Amino acid sequence: MTERKPPGVSFGSWVDRLISAAQSRGEFDDLPGAGKPLPPATGRDAATDWALRRAREGDLDTGSFLPPSLAIPREIQDLPAKLASVRTEKRVREIVEDLNERIRETHRRPQEGPPLRAKPLDVDEIVESWRVTR
Repeated sequence: MTERKPPGVSFGSWVDRLISAAQSRGEFDDLPGAGKPLPPATGRDAATDWALRRAREGDLDTGSFLPPSLAIPREIQDLPAKLASVRTEKRVREIVEDLNERIRETHRRPQEGPPLRAKPLDVDEIVESWRVTR
């Protein structure tokens, strides 16, 4: 646990002092990525860019760092593309029912991040849409 900021000391100088002390103890030596350039900025949020880049490289599982309220809408958006390669109606129903169960489970639990606004999908409607696109 970090020591408390002393009264009368600005946060900037206090943080600088903590960083200097950690550097002198060698706590920043041999960190992963040391000596490598930072990735170029894309104009979006830098933390989001980093996380997505790591996920694309296979270092992170996107589901592990996105709250369900953000991951599920993305999954709903990507559902038609995912179902395009599915060969059987039974499998389409399984995929949609699994997604619906996760939507229901997310609504039952305390919300992490923004609230989930998605409701369970109509399985028959999605199956019919899948049939038409085949």
